[in-house]
Formats: sequence, structure tokens, C-alpha cells
Amino acid sequence: MGLLSNAKNKFPVFCIGDVVRHRLYPFRGVIVDVDPEFDNTEEWYAAIPEDVRPEREQPFYYLLAENSETFYSAYVSQQNLLSDTENGPVNHPDIDDVFDGFEEGRYQLRAESYN
Repeated sequence: MGLLSNAKNKFPVFCIGDVVRHRLYPFRGVIVDVDPEFDNTEEWYAAIPEDVRPEREQPFYYLLAENSETFYSAYVSQQNLLSDTENGPVNHPDIDDVFDGFEEGRYQLRAESYN
């Protein structure tokens, strides 16, 4: 599977609650929202080094992310994400605001999050 293999799929391959990791950088997270294609600022897009800048015409995901030093929110293209169910739950402090628990390798969305 090459770097752009997920980019060629214009439909989301991940769902809210899925645990993923970045293909290039050392962080992982849980998906909390999905944009069908790029929907962030031009400044954000231009700040990505051109040699690793993702295509715009693919799903982008909002993550509650973590690395070995901190917790944060991330906006990541589909082409740069891989499933990360084998490493267990994510420890982000905001998880309980959105999800009810971790079952069978993914987070279960809280009922009140549907509204």
C-alpha cells in the first residue's frame, strides 16, 4: 500500500470513534468528526510542507490526538491515517465529553452527542 492509497478513495474509510495513527508523524487519536473534503483555512493548508501536503479532494478527520508529550486536537487527511486498534484506547482528557466507552476497538459515541 503506497502513501496515496487512501487518498484515491474519495469516501471516508474511517468513522467517528475509530482509533487511528498518523502515517508519517508519531501521534495517534480518536476520530470525532469528518469533512468529506478539505474544509480548513488556506493558511493551515499552506503551512504544510509542499512535499507532504495532502490532496484537498479527500476526507479530512478531526481527532482528539496524543503523542508522548501532550494532548491536542488535529485535522488530518485520510491519506495520512492508518487504523490503530492494536494499541488500545487513547488517553486524551476530552474523550469522556464525546464518548461513553471503548468497546471492541472503538469508542462509542455518547447519546447526547447526536443532537
